Amino acid sequence: MWRKLMVLTSLCLCSTAHADLRHYVASLENSAWRVGENNPIECRLEHDIPDYGRAIFTSHAGKELNLHFTLDMWLKPDSVTNATLISRAPSWRPGHNSKEITQLSYQKQFNGEVPKKAAWSMLSELSQGMEPTFYYADWYNQSAKIAVGLSSANFGGKYREFRSCLANLLPYSFDDIAFTVLNYQEGGVELTRFSKMQLQKVQRYLSFDPEVELVLIDAYTDSYGGRSVNQRVSDKRADSVKDILVASGIPQDRIHTQGHGEKRHVAANELAQERQINRRVVIKITKEI
Repeated sequence: MWRKLMVLTSLCLCSTAHADLRHYVASLENSAWRVGENNPIECRLEHDIPDYGRAIFTSHAGKELNLHFTLDMWLKPDSVTNATLISRAPSWRPGHNSKEITQLSYQKQFNGEVPKKAAWSMLSELSQGMEPTFYYADWYNQSAKIAVGLSSANFGGKYREFRSCLANLLPYSFDDIAFTVLNYQEGGVELTRFSKMQLQKVQRYLSFDPEVELVLIDAYTDSYGGRSVNQRVSDKRADSVKDILVASGIPQDRIHTQGHGEKRHVAANELAQERQINRRVVIKITKEI
């Protein structure tokens, strides 16, 4: 493997003179990094690779810090392709040793993906002035080699901005709020303390997500009181939740509400705890795919 690594590195270092190696990498002058998204539900760091495509690091809100890397190619692989990802010194930093980060396999007609651990390694290498580079054989000519590099020039400032975004990601994801059940105090529209916190989470997440397609709000009561009274109470509960979500920026025409009164119990109504379970609003959210 070390011999293979040295050969690849040697090929890369003399790419300008080697007819069989096509090397795609931004020059020192035109290397540009940008933060494409910077909000509490998504952070994205992008880099253009001239004549080839884009490198994209992405992290989303969630219980655990995640990181995805995509090599967005203008021309997708025409066959399954094995690649080696190597951290090498750019031409303006001679004398630094290269090292392998990981082995990859590109699927036909798909962009290149890098596992989480390797993606973090790429960011670490870039922050040290190195140049993560993908090596693979041309899809149409196995004797021709391709090298695709991420330039570390002008990386530091945008990386700091990206890391600041990571630190502010919400500690829950869309899946955590897509189906939410809120419970109420007895009578009226007063939520329990825990449900107020849950609704605040939903409200905060949706205030940053432009891809919400539909929000369904179904409200229910326990069986205490008259049916007509319970129907009005459930309608008020559904409308009060809708008002909060509209204030978060969700268009009214994407929110559908329905009050069910004392119908569709999920628990008996004998005990106070059972009645509280029945006094609920169910929020179901779908996103554009």
